[in-house]
Amino acid sequence: MHPQPIPDDLLPWAKSQLKLSSAEGSLEPVAGDASNRRYFRLRSADRSLIVMQAPPATEKNAEFIAVQALLAKGGICVPQILAHDIERGYLLLGDLGRQMLLPLLNDATVDAWYSKAGEVLLQIAQIAAATVVPNYDRALLNEELSRLPEWFLVQLLGLELSPADRGLLAQVNTLLVSSAQAQPQVLVHRDFHSRNLMPQPDGQLGVIDFQDAVIGPITYDLVSLLRDCYIRWPKAQVRGWALGQRDRLVASGLLDAMGDEEFLRYFDLMGLQRHLKVLGTFARLYLRDGKAAYLQDLPLVLHYVEEQLSAYAAEEPVLAEFNDWWRERVIPAVARQPWSVAL
Repeated sequence: MHPQPIPDDLLPWAKSQLKLSSAEGSLEPVAGDASNRRYFRLRSADRSLIVMQAPPATEKNAEFIAVQALLAKGGICVPQILAHDIERGYLLLGDLGRQMLLPLLNDATVDAWYSKAGEVLLQIAQIAAATVVPNYDRALLNEELSRLPEWFLVQLLGLELSPADRGLLAQVNTLLVSSAQAQPQVLVHRDFHSRNLMPQPDGQLGVIDFQDAVIGPITYDLVSLLRDCYIRWPKAQVRGWALGQRDRLVASGLLDAMGDEEFLRYFDLMGLQRHLKVLGTFARLYLRDGKAAYLQDLPLVLHYVEEQLSAYAAEEPVLAEFNDWWRERVIPAVARQPWSVAL
C-alpha cells in the first residue's frame, strides 16, 4: 500500500498548539501499528513530541483520551495529551521515546522486565473504570472469534466450511467465552505486550495503544504479555510467571485464593481465545489492509493455539474434537502457505 500524504494542516495545527514559528519544527514519520492511526515525531528547539493522526471515522479518539486520563490518574506511565482536535482526529502527545521492550528481552533480562510489567498490570487492574470503558461482553468476545473462520480459515487458507464445521467452531466459542466471563472482571488494556511497553530513562514502563480498554477477564492482559505474539518463552517459565502473578493478585485482594490448575485453566483458555482471534485479525490486516508484515507472526500464534488444544483435549471433549479437526483440516492448509515456517 502506498502511504497516504501527510495532511497539509497537520503540522500547522501542531505548531499552533505549541506557539512555534513557521520556521520551527518538522514531522518525522514514526513506525505505526495495526490501526489506521499514523504517528509523527515533532522536534522543536527544546523538546520532542508525537503528533498522532487518527481518522475519526475509524479510530477511537474519544476513548483514547478517556482511557489516558484514567490510566494517568491511576499512576500508569502513559503519553501526556497536550492538545487534541477530535473532529480532524489530530492529537499532540508527549514522547515516550523510541525504545520498545521487545528488543530488550532475553534470557538474562526477561525476569526483571516481566516482574516490572506484572506490577503495571496490578496497578491497571486496581483502577475503577466501570463508568468509563465498556464491558468485554459475550457479543464482543464472539465478534473477535468470528474473525477466525471468515478471515483466516476461508479467505487466507481457502478452506470451505460446512455447517458442521461452523457448528464445531460455535461450540468452541461457547466454551472459551464462558471461561472468560467466569473470571473476575477488571480493567483490561487488551493489547498488553512487548511492542506496546516503552522502557523509560527513570525505570518506568510506559504503556501505549490503550484505546481498546475494557472491563474484562483478569487473565487477559497477563496472557497477552506472557504468550506474546512476537516472542516465545519456554512453557515452564510461562507457568511460573503466571502463577507468580496469581499470587500478587490474591495478595492485593483482586482474586480469591485459587489453586494452580484452576488459575492456569483460566489463563490457558483465555490465551486460546486471544490467539484464535489474532489469527483472524492478522489475516484481515494482510488481506484487507495490505499489511503483509503480520504474516510472519502467524506461525508463533499457530504454535500457541496447537499447544493449548493438545493440552486440554483430554479434559474438554469439544476441544478434543476441535484438536482433531484442526490437525486434519487446518495444519495441512497452513503447510501450503508461503509464510509457513517451522518454529
